[in-house]
Amino acid sequence: MPLKPHFHPLAFLLCISLLWAPVTLASYAIYVGKNLTADGSVMIGGSGDEVSSHWLEVVPGAAHPEDATVTVGVTAEAFMPGEFSEIPQAGETYRYLTMNYSEYEGFPPPLTNGGLNEHNVAGRDVWSPSRDELVAMTPSPQTGPQYSDLSRIAMERARTAREAVEIIGKLIDEYGYSTYGGNSHMFADEQEGWVLLNFAGGKGLWIAERLGPDDVRMSYPGYIGDIPLDLKNNDDFMASANFIDFAIAQGWYDPDSGEGFNVTKVYGVEKERYPRSAMEAELTAAAPIDLRAMMNAVRDPRIAKDSTGYGQVAALKANAYPDLNLLWIAPTGSVTAPFIPYRIGVQTIAPQFGKHRYLTKGEAAGFLLQDWQIQEATEFAGRTFKRLMYFTCDKPEQFLPEVTEALTAFENRLMAEQDEVVAISTALFTAGKAELAQDYLTRYSAESGLAGLRLGNALLTSIEARTEVLFGYRAPEGDVVSELTYDRIDCLPEPQ
Repeated sequence: MPLKPHFHPLAFLLCISLLWAPVTLASYAIYVGKNLTADGSVMIGGSGDEVSSHWLEVVPGAAHPEDATVTVGVTAEAFMPGEFSEIPQAGETYRYLTMNYSEYEGFPPPLTNGGLNEHNVAGRDVWSPSRDELVAMTPSPQTGPQYSDLSRIAMERARTAREAVEIIGKLIDEYGYSTYGGNSHMFADEQEGWVLLNFAGGKGLWIAERLGPDDVRMSYPGYIGDIPLDLKNNDDFMASANFIDFAIAQGWYDPDSGEGFNVTKVYGVEKERYPRSAMEAELTAAAPIDLRAMMNAVRDPRIAKDSTGYGQVAALKANAYPDLNLLWIAPTGSVTAPFIPYRIGVQTIAPQFGKHRYLTKGEAAGFLLQDWQIQEATEFAGRTFKRLMYFTCDKPEQFLPEVTEALTAFENRLMAEQDEVVAISTALFTAGKAELAQDYLTRYSAESGLAGLRLGNALLTSIEARTEVLFGYRAPEGDVVSELTYDRIDCLPEPQ
């Protein structure tokens, strides 16, 4: 749906209201502070809302020459057109785990919404719409890093959640920001979290708020409420230098009104999506939250659905060795897919959970290269669990309870194994056998993933057979695509 680089602002606003709003409305992130968790860890989880294929990658750390650069930005094909630019690469980048995906119009693949790095910094990326006037101000073409660029750079460079915000803020200050209409990031480490909002308009507007040990926050979309006007002297906030003054100059905020400066009211769109407030209240009331409860929240069928491309949960706490930092990852929407434990020390990803042609941008136009023959020959976990989702969610009252029960029992077994995994790995690292420890972690995650895949296939075979005999295969009517509407597959029961 590309727009031409030059068009009337009113037409632009109309197009954005029609095209942009439905595109990313299922991305979510959940934060629970360490005083509200059962083991004192900081918890973060969520998913991204993307149509295309998803595959897991472990990206190694690297050293880069002094003159190395990174290409950032969007193309003229984006519905808010832009052009690429080069920014300096860091001299050293860190190891991280991430789910990549291939499609967002005008945003070059592979794209990412974050993950977990070797310093135990976790990141999520969630939409956060800017007010119409800012959208209309956005230059055409725009330049600077976009949301995926910033997510990837934060994973590569940040040693703490605060540092992730500082890195992104500095990049926006120096190089600008390529937007699709407004966005947010959530970062967490072993001590705290941060929510960062970056706004459309080409004015370099961004702000971040610290999330402390007693906080619960759900970005759905990302939001920040009232802030102090003296941002420079408050350790709980960071922002662009023009953040307050620009709103005053535009007449969007009157400092003499006696009203607080509410970020979402002033610069954003004050509209949360259900069940954001409800889930924040539920998690707060249920504290202390353990890993099982956090997985259940990320899997909640009110938010986990076909459009959620995966699931991620991290319980961030100090480990004796960085290789033991842990991210639980579901290969597609976690409502019908298991969370598998992956530690930073994992060296390779099992081919069943790696990149395949299914739903990958541009793959329908060409033949398979011989180099990818065996990878493509393996079963693709994303496709298997997507099929399980479609059968289960067609009759959720019938099938979802048994799927949830099976996935929960499987994950509980994996959770019970983690003390042993840590003990074995620690013994190997302590003995100077780092390669053996990493090999053990790699094999463990691969075997856990394949065990989850076997469970998924068993559930799929059973539910497909019962669907055929109990209900029959119903034929579709109309087009296969949703046309980016709210009408997306989920596992919620039909309203009575």
